[in-house]
Amino acid sequence: MPLHPPALSPAQLLDVGRIRAITLDLDDTLWPIWPTIERAEAVLLQWLSEHAPATAAMFRDTESLRAIRNQMVTLRPDLQHDLSALRRESIRLALTQAGDDGALAEPAFDLFFAERQRVQLFEDTHDALGFLASRYPLVAVSNGNADVHHIGIGHYFRHSFSAAVLGVAKPDPRIFHAAAEALQVQPGEVLHVGDDATLDARGAMEAGMQAVWINPAEHAWPYDTPPHATVGSLTALCQLFA
Repeated sequence: MPLHPPALSPAQLLDVGRIRAITLDLDDTLWPIWPTIERAEAVLLQWLSEHAPATAAMFRDTESLRAIRNQMVTLRPDLQHDLSALRRESIRLALTQAGDDGALAEPAFDLFFAERQRVQLFEDTHDALGFLASRYPLVAVSNGNADVHHIGIGHYFRHSFSAAVLGVAKPDPRIFHAAAEALQVQPGEVLHVGDDATLDARGAMEAGMQAVWINPAEHAWPYDTPPHATVGSLTALCQLFA
């Protein structure tokens, strides 16, 4: 006889009947983020080589660009929730350190940002969003700076909230509560879906919501209280409502 009772299965933990709305993370939930960032940084480097050669010589690879972007987090903690501002100011810092015109940060960032919106959706993203949106109002909740309308999936969502706009980032309960308030539902009536165990699943649960953890790599859950369900894909998420 086991010393402890067996854990409930995800299907037993998730109460579908309570759900009146769904919030979704974006990066690494609806598309893989790092291939997008790496491509955007490569495009930025090419632009710098043509318009700011001294900067391109000083920051020769994407790792160097990422390092100065991370440095900006320390230099400007007031921008920690605004990834666009952090990236723009890190480009400006790189330009001025190299002796180039800091004003070039504006067009350089615009180019980077446009490329950052060219994401490659997971194969089941459109089908999953269409399925979910036909049943519940959806709200995007992201710490990043992706724009669902630029990406071409804005029609699935009633609202889109970012840390830059609200001034708070996941796992702060206020960003989750803002989504619930926008739909005029209680946090306990919202299901949040995301790939990050801490920012998404645990954050949503601490905000009073149900949570589904998207975990295709089958990582171990790092906390005592498990999410209401764990799935390996958006398709598997939709199957919870079958």
